[in-house]
Amino acid sequence: MNLTIRQLRYVSEVARLGSVQAASKALNISQSSILAAISIAEAELGSKIFDRKPARGVVVTPSGERYIQAARVMLGAATEFGRAVGDLSGRVPRAIRIGCFEPFGALFMPEMLRVYLDEVGDQVDIVLQEGDQVQMKEWLASGEVDLVVLYDIGPDIIGSVTRICKVPAHAVINSDSPLASREALWISDLADHRLVLLDLPQTSTYLLTLFDVLATRPEVKFRTRSYETVRSAVASNLGMSILNMRPIGRATADGPAILRKPILDDLPPPTLIIADMYGSMKPLFLRVFIDVFRSFFQKLGPEKFAVTIKEKHKTLLL
Repeated sequence: MNLTIRQLRYVSEVARLGSVQAASKALNISQSSILAAISIAEAELGSKIFDRKPARGVVVTPSGERYIQAARVMLGAATEFGRAVGDLSGRVPRAIRIGCFEPFGALFMPEMLRVYLDEVGDQVDIVLQEGDQVQMKEWLASGEVDLVVLYDIGPDIIGSVTRICKVPAHAVINSDSPLASREALWISDLADHRLVLLDLPQTSTYLLTLFDVLATRPEVKFRTRSYETVRSAVASNLGMSILNMRPIGRATADGPAILRKPILDDLPPPTLIIADMYGSMKPLFLRVFIDVFRSFFQKLGPEKFAVTIKEKHKTLLL
C-alpha cells in the first residue's frame, strides 16, 4: 500500500464529513494534501472512491464504501499499536481522544475529567468529541477515538465494554404542572401530556418505547437534539419530557421552573458504559481512566446521578 496511515486517515475523514473542505478544517491540513491522498487511494483501488457533487461536497461510491470500511479497520489497528507501544514505555499519551454521548459533555464529563487529570497530570490534552449513539460506535470502530462513553441502547457495540451504572428514566415536568405535587409518577400519568423529545438517533426510539406498555403514546409537540433545549422547553411549559441522567454539579443545575420525578413502573434502565477496542490488553492510560470513571460515580452515589425511588438505589451501581 502506497498510502501512509496519515493519508489513509485523510481519506476516511473526507468520507465521514462528506467534504474535502470540512476534512481539511477538522484535520488542520491543506486541501491539496487531502486531494493527493485521494488520488493515490483511487489509483490503488482502480476506481473512484468519491463522486464530486458541485455545491454538495462528495459522495462515497459503492466501491469506495468497501475501501473506507477496510481503511477504518486499518486505522483502528494503527491506533491500538500506537497505544500498546506507549504503554510499554510507561508513558501517558500526550492526548486522549474521547467520544461521548452529546448530553454527557455538559452533564458530567468536565468534572470527571478534572478528577482524571488530577490523577495523571495536566500535561495530558483531552480531545472530547460529542455525538449521538450511532456516531460513537462509528468513531470507535474507525479508530478516531480511544474510547467512548455512552448508553448500551441500540445494536450491540463492537469492542470491549465496561459497565459503570444503570440510569433509569425519569419525568421532567414544569413546576406549574398539575403533576407537580406528586412525589413519583406512573408512565400512564404522562400519556396525556405533550412530550418534549430528545430526538437523537437510537435515543428517541428508546424514549418512545417506554410508552409501549400503554395503548397510546403521548403526542410529540417539540423535538430537539439538545439536552439543554429540552430543559428550556420544559421550563417554558411546552410540554413534559423523559430523560435519564440528571445534571451533576452546580454548572448545570436545573432552574426553579423544572421538577424531576421518579417513574414507578418497572422499566428496563439503560447502562452507562465505557467501550474500547483493546479487549483484555488495555493500555495503562485506559485502565486508569476506567478506574477514575467508576470511582467518580461510586462517590457521587445514585442520588446524585439518577432520579428514582430510594429502594432502587442499591441496584444501580455496578
